[in-house]
Amino acid sequence: MKTLVQDKPSLQVFEKLESEVRSYCRSFETVFAKAKNAKIWDVSGREFIDFFAGAGALNYGHNNDRLRGKVVDYMLADGVTHSLDMATAAKESFLLRFQETILKPRGLSYKVMFPGPTGTNAVESAMKIARKVTGRTGILCFTNAFHGMTLGSLSITGNSFKRMGAGVPLSQSVFMPYDGYFGEGVDTTAYIEKLLDDPGSGVDLPAAIILETVQGEGGLNVASKEWLRKVESLCRKRGILLIVDDIQMGCGRTGTFFSFDEAGLAPDIVCLSKSIGGLGLPMAITLIKPEFDTWAPGEHNGTFRGNNLAFIAAAEALHYWENEQLEQEIKRKAELIRVTLERLVKQHPELKGRLKGKGFIQGIAFDKPELADKLCSLAFAKGLIMETSGPRSEVAKLMPPLTIEFDVLEKGLSILTESMKELALTAGKEQ
Repeated sequence: MKTLVQDKPSLQVFEKLESEVRSYCRSFETVFAKAKNAKIWDVSGREFIDFFAGAGALNYGHNNDRLRGKVVDYMLADGVTHSLDMATAAKESFLLRFQETILKPRGLSYKVMFPGPTGTNAVESAMKIARKVTGRTGILCFTNAFHGMTLGSLSITGNSFKRMGAGVPLSQSVFMPYDGYFGEGVDTTAYIEKLLDDPGSGVDLPAAIILETVQGEGGLNVASKEWLRKVESLCRKRGILLIVDDIQMGCGRTGTFFSFDEAGLAPDIVCLSKSIGGLGLPMAITLIKPEFDTWAPGEHNGTFRGNNLAFIAAAEALHYWENEQLEQEIKRKAELIRVTLERLVKQHPELKGRLKGKGFIQGIAFDKPELADKLCSLAFAKGLIMETSGPRSEVAKLMPPLTIEFDVLEKGLSILTESMKELALTAGKEQ
């Protein structure tokens, strides 16, 4: 497979006028103009297959016809777009469909809070209500966790680079080892229980434990169902609220709507964002068990917590979960991804890669972290967009839209295969 011609569109405007904080455009050096499902085109007409999906905000693909049509019709009918937290027909439609399609079939009972449009808004509100309910301040979190870029969310995020960006001390959090942190065979929940129950440990009883069932930004670390259930059990026994951050892993990314469905968890609080907005529109929700919904009116608010366009798209997206068709497609496609990655790892043992992740978020971790970035760069040059993750950016991560066509997925995996082969040749010459 040939590398795309490198006649890149000029990035001069962005380099001159946009802040140095920009990051993704440094990895994907072109100017994008058009997108459809799992493909993006730049201003020169070059086609790219998208294995990035807006960092998980585009589970239903770019410009999904079904979702976009509903939003366009709503706008043309002069539907309300901005409403703070006022009652609107669009919000009512979403709430009813979410109740009937997602919560009721799972036997889950939650009040739905709209905290603001981004994932970190959901996390901040979750921590606030946990502290209000319990009267305690500490939050127990995990190694390699990522929960957002505002101060509260950063305090429970493990990545040292992101934490340093806060510019102030980050407190009120206690980090514990995630499942597998000490290697296979070490049950870290026993360590957590020992510290929580020992009056000499220096670890106070927290208001909540917050976790991701799969740590996306942390390196595609997957918690076992048994470990998750043990964490839930220790929370129940001690009156600790369990918060699941399902911002990137929810809405089908791991194969089921909630990433904790297979483990059978009933978290006290759930954070959702990214793909809950359906069309990539900003939206976040915090799900709170009714007995813990003790907010006073206006105690937590935000100007853009009433994104009605997102309500319309989100309500339509929930139709995908009315039956098992999408779940079955995800399983078949995820298996193709897994088999391909396993084959690549076996074909190139000299690269010392290993498979990580599950469902529609899988990747290859390398002992030499720089190889992941090189692989992503080679893939981009051939027309495939993918990114790295992990504390050292050591994982080359695949997270296509759930709606990607089989032939497009196969073509993307073919590009990855060619890129892996080229990486092995390059790495061999450098040794």
